[in-house]
Amino acid sequence: MNIYTRLYYGYRKIWKAIMLYFMIAGPGIVVMVADNDAGGITTYAATGAKYGYNLTWFLIILIPVAYYVQEMTVRLGAVTKRGHAEAIFSGFGSFWGWFSLLDLMLVNWLTLVTEFIGMTAALRIFGVPPYLTVIGVCVIMGIIVLNGRYWTWEKIALVFCAVNLIYIPAAFMVNPSVSQIIGDGLIPNFPGRFNNELFFYLMSNIGTTIAPWMLFFQQSAVVDKAMKEKEIPWGRLDTFIGAIMTVVVAIFITVVTGTVLKGMNIDDAAQASQVLLGINKHVGTFMAIGLFDAGFLGAICISLASSWAFGEVFGWAHSLNNKIKEAPWFYANYFITLVSAGCVVLIPNAPLVLITLFVQVIAVTLLPAALVFLILLLNNKKTMGEHTNTTSQNIVNTVIVVVIIILSSLYGISTLFPDLFK
Repeated sequence: MNIYTRLYYGYRKIWKAIMLYFMIAGPGIVVMVADNDAGGITTYAATGAKYGYNLTWFLIILIPVAYYVQEMTVRLGAVTKRGHAEAIFSGFGSFWGWFSLLDLMLVNWLTLVTEFIGMTAALRIFGVPPYLTVIGVCVIMGIIVLNGRYWTWEKIALVFCAVNLIYIPAAFMVNPSVSQIIGDGLIPNFPGRFNNELFFYLMSNIGTTIAPWMLFFQQSAVVDKAMKEKEIPWGRLDTFIGAIMTVVVAIFITVVTGTVLKGMNIDDAAQASQVLLGINKHVGTFMAIGLFDAGFLGAICISLASSWAFGEVFGWAHSLNNKIKEAPWFYANYFITLVSAGCVVLIPNAPLVLITLFVQVIAVTLLPAALVFLILLLNNKKTMGEHTNTTSQNIVNTVIVVVIIILSSLYGISTLFPDLFK
């Protein structure tokens, strides 16, 4: 075999591997990038404006954190062929199953409200009234889910994931100091006073990078996509790439606001976009487009996570591959959740900014319970077989849970005793 033949067969092998990845890819990238939703964009924008580049190191740490947490759902879904809600009911009984479901439905609904907050705020910058945004989003999302195929829905979602990368060129447009980013951002430090405000930002960044809805969404997506056990390594790769993408985008958002808006009190990403429009029209426009895209992507994923879990628990048809006549309750839950959340942002004088930041903290406060359930399910050798958690995986995931509990506790203590950490 000559060198050209070897190169040809080597090229074919690589090409087949790439094609196989693109066939399996989807759930990991979608769930990770969708977690850079409207609330996430607001959190990152506010973090950059408040602390500049100083918490970049903390965001980088969230790459393995997000990966280790989410890859467990890939294995659990591929092996059990069950969504996360169904797995909890089966593994821990109805009490904890209902607790998890009701917890998920409430947090998801509140989070969905924040997506509409972001979308209406973003399009208001371009003169679009909030009611038109809500109506338009509901109609478009309805058309997307009613196409009758999971595959089609996933590819549309991946297009919106690509738009989420718009923050990367925006960061280059503001000409940040690379040396300052490295000097201030890569060395672990806690800027300012070690107080409840810092805890709030740390928890908000964790809560917008890993959230309970993500566990339910990715596992149900893996099941709906019919991923097989032999495809788990590809699912892991998909999740890892998604984890990198979500944190990279987060860092570039903090670079934009940390470069241009440092020292300003930024309440939400829409405010940051408006301020940036007065400084650099293109950067401000990119920020607003990215905010709408983030809210839309988050909305289509979070609403589905709730509907999948709802259908799993009640034993009703709950797949995007089902027509509306075949899964009426699945789609009814989807639209009721969607429309009711959209109506909240139309209430006059509703505390929308407070809701956005509050939801991130609530999500991370409830996250440890969801992670404990997940870790226990992954240690059931009878169910998981060779895909049971390894010792190293258990150690890493236990550390993640402990750190989140410690941060949550410190935040609670600092709230009750605000002078303690001064």
